[in-house]
Amino acid sequence: MSGARAVAHALLGEVLRRRRPLDEALAEGGLDGLDARDRAFARLLVATALRRLGQLDELIAQFVEKPLPEKSAPVTDALRLGLAQLFILGTADHAAVDSSVRLLDGRFDGLKGLVNAVLRRAIREGATRVKAQDAARLSTPDWLWESWSRAYGPEATRAIAEMHLAEPPLDLSIRADAKLWAPRLEAEILPTGTLRRASAIVGEIPGYADGAWWVQDAAAALPVRLLGDVAGCRVADLCAAPGGKTLQLAVAGARVVAVDRSARRLERVRENLQRVRCEAELVVADAAVWQPTQPPEAILLDAPCSATGTLRRHPDVAHLKSPADVQRLSALQDRLLDHTVGLLPPGGLLVYCVCSLEPEEGPERIARLLGTGAPVEPVPVTSAEVPAEMVRDGFLRTLPCHWKDRGGMDGFFAARLRRL
Repeated sequence: MSGARAVAHALLGEVLRRRRPLDEALAEGGLDGLDARDRAFARLLVATALRRLGQLDELIAQFVEKPLPEKSAPVTDALRLGLAQLFILGTADHAAVDSSVRLLDGRFDGLKGLVNAVLRRAIREGATRVKAQDAARLSTPDWLWESWSRAYGPEATRAIAEMHLAEPPLDLSIRADAKLWAPRLEAEILPTGTLRRASAIVGEIPGYADGAWWVQDAAAALPVRLLGDVAGCRVADLCAAPGGKTLQLAVAGARVVAVDRSARRLERVRENLQRVRCEAELVVADAAVWQPTQPPEAILLDAPCSATGTLRRHPDVAHLKSPADVQRLSALQDRLLDHTVGLLPPGGLLVYCVCSLEPEEGPERIARLLGTGAPVEPVPVTSAEVPAEMVRDGFLRTLPCHWKDRGGMDGFFAARLRRL
């Protein structure tokens, strides 16, 4: 797996120094040249390093007397990957050490001895030091810990952070007959109908080629349910890519118009629609100015956001986003909401959702909209529609620590409004 480790090393640098989202780097050939097993290991290794970055960096600080200079960042990355293998993934000692040293062939030959010495010392002393660490706190950026503490309290904040330490299970939305597919997929049926199984190579899971299911976190599947029975209704899915909610709406019988400003991302939606054998009208447009040819009866606005609710599956978000991003995206969310309200006919429903844990992107945006006198009224979410612990002040609010014994879920906020 030396090739997989080299790829993970390169990907870690792409995220931390070139500030590229991990999924973007992966989609643009980050795993090219690896077989399926090595691709899975490379993805797991870089995700683990990102998930535990603060914890790994504190370990490095304990074993390295003087911090390495910025120009030696790839050496630090090699140490991070080595420690992640030793203490998180359970890789054999010799494999973790030797492969980490080999990552430095060429430009950093002179620092191979340092990496070798640090990792061998970690083998001798690291277990005790790791046990003494507060992994959840160390691996959560200060601004996120503080934001969640204000919004949800210290106990929930710690529970959220602890859920972010582990690789999540794989959630699947089923086209039809979850009870039939559950045993075939070796999956558990969650209370909301999503199937959950251990992570695996998606294309090798039964039913993939037949379009029997699609990958979608259990929390991400909930906002569509707030629109009720959409069979035969014209529904606009705004900011639709990657398309899980478009598929939900289409399978439920809606006449879907999926709008997204990215033609490339909409092509992925088209491919998934074909695989699942569903139809939707795809429109490349900016949802903040889009004008439909026919008014939709309902709108799902899955607005761009900081995505801080998805750290279980996207640990790079913790290192790429900041409070400034939340502020910038909140302004965009306001523009989208203001425009979307004007597209609805009287009585039409709007579901606004974000995969963010930040109140500034959730309830504060709805409060701002209502404060402007917009011609909408809230339609509270009830425990008859979603599990009671996911209802907060009439909104849908899922937290990563919900269903923690089952592997948790993404953090989502959703509000339902009716046009007056």
